[in-house]
Amino acid sequence: MAFRKLFSLVLAFTYIYCVSAQEKNQVFQSNGFQELMAAEKQHYLMLEGFQPTGAGSNFDVKYHRLEWTVDPAVRYLKGKVTTYFKTTELANQISFDLDTIFTIDSVKYHGNSLTFNKLPAKILQINLSQAIPINTLDSVSVFYKGVPPTTGFGSYEQRLRNNTSPETWTLSEPYGGRDWWPGKMDLTDKIDSIDVIITTPPQYRAASNGLLVEEYVNASQSKVYRWKHRYPIANYLVCMAVTNYEQFSDKIALSRGDSLFVLNYAYAEEFPTIQNDAKKVYPIIRLYDSLIGDYPFKKEKYGQCRFGWGGGQEHQTFTFLVNYSTGLMAHELAHQWFGDKITCGSWSEIWLNEGFATFMDGVHYEVLEPNLARNFWQGTLNSATNPTSGSTFVDDTTSVNRIFSSALTYNKGAYLLRMLRYKLGDGAFFNGMRAYAKDPSVSYGFSRITDFKRNMEAAGGQDLTEFFKDWFYGQGYPTYNISYSTLGITGNCDITVKQTQSHPSVSFFDIPIPIKFTGALRDTTVMINPTFSNQIISVDLKKIGTITNAVFDPDIWILSKNNTISRVTVSTQDIDNQRITSIFPNPIDKNLNVVFENMDNHLKANIEVINALGAVVFNENKTIISGKNTFNLSLPQLTNGVYFLKISTQNLTATKKFIKQN
Repeated sequence: MAFRKLFSLVLAFTYIYCVSAQEKNQVFQSNGFQELMAAEKQHYLMLEGFQPTGAGSNFDVKYHRLEWTVDPAVRYLKGKVTTYFKTTELANQISFDLDTIFTIDSVKYHGNSLTFNKLPAKILQINLSQAIPINTLDSVSVFYKGVPPTTGFGSYEQRLRNNTSPETWTLSEPYGGRDWWPGKMDLTDKIDSIDVIITTPPQYRAASNGLLVEEYVNASQSKVYRWKHRYPIANYLVCMAVTNYEQFSDKIALSRGDSLFVLNYAYAEEFPTIQNDAKKVYPIIRLYDSLIGDYPFKKEKYGQCRFGWGGGQEHQTFTFLVNYSTGLMAHELAHQWFGDKITCGSWSEIWLNEGFATFMDGVHYEVLEPNLARNFWQGTLNSATNPTSGSTFVDDTTSVNRIFSSALTYNKGAYLLRMLRYKLGDGAFFNGMRAYAKDPSVSYGFSRITDFKRNMEAAGGQDLTEFFKDWFYGQGYPTYNISYSTLGITGNCDITVKQTQSHPSVSFFDIPIPIKFTGALRDTTVMINPTFSNQIISVDLKKIGTITNAVFDPDIWILSKNNTISRVTVSTQDIDNQRITSIFPNPIDKNLNVVFENMDNHLKANIEVINALGAVVFNENKTIISGKNTFNLSLPQLTNGVYFLKISTQNLTATKKFIKQN
């Protein structure tokens, strides 16, 4: 199957902008992108042991009003969090995830104070004054203050930038929300909507999710920023950043005639030079919007905000970035669809976030920076095949190293999607991606691999059970040793496919494989679909002329390593013997069936059976025709032993061994 690079989709994508100069220091999978993954892993390692606790298991969060007073020059936070919730069972208590380091000034319920307990598991347990019936909408407010815990790169960071500019930011994935606000950390319950109100000294700006609907100076001469977000949001995607930002914004046209508000918060000292770099995300937004479907939060914004951590974080509607490289911006932008709108329902399937974002980054290179695309995919392939074991499915979610493995979660996950695209074809694949992105059962909610598989099977008209069994749950990768000959039983090219596996969890990786043949007349790429090792597949290549070269997987679609392809010379006698395509049964009892291929027509063939001593024990003449001939030989007189079937015509002699056994 020939693959033209997003051919029809690119034609439909009318807003492709040329990206001017490429960053000379951007080396795929070695510098920028590997640094991103290493930084993300380092952040999660700092949070290792911060496991979800089951807080809030008896209610569904509907709304948070998050009010914080922040001075980025001081590591201190004062907050009031009002939560509207609906009970899922009769509730005498409710609980939130919150570090015990904070002082709880009070918990208010209908204007009255409630008692509470700070549990060692970092849970704030609130004792209700009376039981709340099931399916009841209610609310509580928690007033708290304190110095957020230090956790390395951490979920709440405060620093002095360039020795002059105080700065505070948050980064909560996966379990860091409790370090700075009382919420419900899980992958089952999204918050329906939030308001964020940040009070800070007047020289600073405050960033958060959604739209900035109000900013003013209050009576104490502090600046107040109120952000409004009206889309469902996972706990770890709530964000805040405060420093001396300068802002600029645009309204950009999208592919279906609508538009999107794009907001950028840059460090003041970078502002004069950063605007052109930040705008490089605009054509990527248009591309993703065209390929995957509407930007998920287009009623509000897409934002990019500088922060001091060594990577990026896809906070919903406001990505935090360490720099404005196109690779980083493309990766984090893709999370707005895959990670934010649709969030993995288990850390064991985090590839639904990170593998998808890595894949979409590769697509961005293919369309907008095609001279860099092969380097990107080659680097991704090299990383994914560096370990000989390990699956995209995370079998140990207690290990943060394993959850956020760059080789397995990011790169093998991305290559799984690349192979699925190759297997289904561009049209069916991107139809499936669009269907998945708007699937009402997961849209603005949580997803599992079964949800994605269901959509891709419907789009591609194929059962993908074996594909995901091999490539998602299975470990390792295949190695192919291919040989081909241009003589065969039909005069075609016979391709022998030998596959070995780097890990015994998979007996045979099921995927079509492409081979490019160079001929004297023209070139062609064929796709063959082996189902077992050492399989011989015959293809008709007469029209390309004499084959001069062959290349396995020239566009690196397949997750594999250490492959070889070679031409083999086959003797005339070997080819003649291939004319007997099968004899059965073997061993025989009384009758032997022979299937015989011949290129000549209406010739006489002499059929002999010869015993192990060389004596002819059966002889019969047959007339053969062009193509396939099937004979049934009655051989009841044979005794047990080894025999040779010999077929002779004017032009050839073919033999095949069989056994007689009663």
